[in-house]
Amino acid sequence: MVIALFVIMTGCASPSGDGVVTAKVKSVEQVASYTYLLVKAKGPAYWIAIPSADIVEGSIISYRGGGLMEDFYSKELDRTFDKVLFVDALEGGASSAMEMMAGSSQGSNLNVERLKIELEPVEGAVTIAELYANPAEYEGKTLRVTGEVAKFNGGIMDRNWIHLQDGTEFDGNYDLTVTSQESFEVGQQVTVEGILALNRDFGYGYNYKILLEEATAASQE
Repeated sequence: MVIALFVIMTGCASPSGDGVVTAKVKSVEQVASYTYLLVKAKGPAYWIAIPSADIVEGSIISYRGGGLMEDFYSKELDRTFDKVLFVDALEGGASSAMEMMAGSSQGSNLNVERLKIELEPVEGAVTIAELYANPAEYEGKTLRVTGEVAKFNGGIMDRNWIHLQDGTEFDGNYDLTVTSQESFEVGQQVTVEGILALNRDFGYGYNYKILLEEATAASQE
């Protein structure tokens, strides 16, 4: 009953099983203490307000709960919102959601700086260059990849997002995006085992041409 009423009032998509709503930011209004976001999930667009944060249009954000205010007047903006959902914080942090999704349509976040590394080949592991050179050969297979963690974003869309690099590249592609339930640290050298997926679509126009999913840390023997 409560969830149904919340959905009707805000016009947003139903929360997931754990109460998390994921939406795309359509517009941003900044004031001293708050950031107002016009967001859209599956239903009509609606406004939410969060503590002041650096969010840009096109970002994907996730949140849970919040308090609905109707006919809310903002002195700083000199406007009245029909409805605003005030949210304490975003899931995974505002910057995490924004950084993870930015530039992801290539299947490799182009905002991730290339690391100057040379890793020793690991027996049984596939290099990132090989994956990009022959993706169809590895699609759907369980693979091992060794690399250094270039970026880590946790708790976004019920998974952690890891960018791995091993010093190899093919046609300008040097960064592999990996999803996992495990946590890793930037700068850590790891071997992970996961399933290679191609053309993975998470909605809102964000598509990955190549993605290593459900990865777990593998022992290096």
